[in-house]
Amino acid sequence: MAKKTKKIETPIDQRETFVSIQKNFADSDLSVEEKLKTLYALQQADTAIDKILQLRGELPMEVEALENEIEDLKAKSAGISAQIDELNGKINEAKHSIAECESQLEKYQSQLDNVANSREYDSLNKEIENQGLLKAIAEKNIDESKRAILSKKTELEAVKEKIDVKNEDLAAKKSELSTIVESTAAEEEKLRARRDACAEKIDARTMSAYERIRKSCNNHLAVVSVLNGDSCGGCFNSIPPQRLIDIASNKKMIICEYCGRILVNPDFD
Repeated sequence: MAKKTKKIETPIDQRETFVSIQKNFADSDLSVEEKLKTLYALQQADTAIDKILQLRGELPMEVEALENEIEDLKAKSAGISAQIDELNGKINEAKHSIAECESQLEKYQSQLDNVANSREYDSLNKEIENQGLLKAIAEKNIDESKRAILSKKTELEAVKEKIDVKNEDLAAKKSELSTIVESTAAEEEKLRARRDACAEKIDARTMSAYERIRKSCNNHLAVVSVLNGDSCGGCFNSIPPQRLIDIASNKKMIICEYCGRILVNPDFD
């Protein structure tokens, strides 16, 4: 008994075009005509979905950009608040240092009344001078920190105002986007279901080429019908008479020699 030869599947090449799969196009459970009709229906569904997405325009990207900008501003606000807290901490440390200096100054001043010799007197005066310098430095640090805090608070207020403005813009754009999405949601759902049904009937290699060509074209058309009787519906170049006959027969995949799109019978419309 003869053994059945197992067909070896060639890995899908992401660079494949319709030209490279043309010879194997008929190798399917679907007839060539049915496969062409399915591809064209898939393209029509995708085109209709594209139109719905165009209605939303740049809104989804604008919403995302605003959300990212708000998050950045919030992070900046948190950073400024942390800097203010740090400056307040420095002020408290400086106040503690001043209190210690004053305590030391009081102690040294009282000791001056009971010095036994000039050497001890000079030593106490030196300590008094050092404590005075330390106190002056701490007071300067407090003044500088307070000025820095005022500056940071002004900056923080400006950032918070920006956040409020951006939140208002975000709410308006989200509302606008939501209105558009709600008005087209039912239609989009039907179109996506139709698209999925078509995609399930098409082999992975053909779908890969279809998706690649769709992405590479400005109008996202990978499958087009004959336009005005003799032109490619994608690039509008003239189609030779013999190719027009082949297209009308629905028995083979015909590729536009100029743009690489699949050409289908205009009767499919």
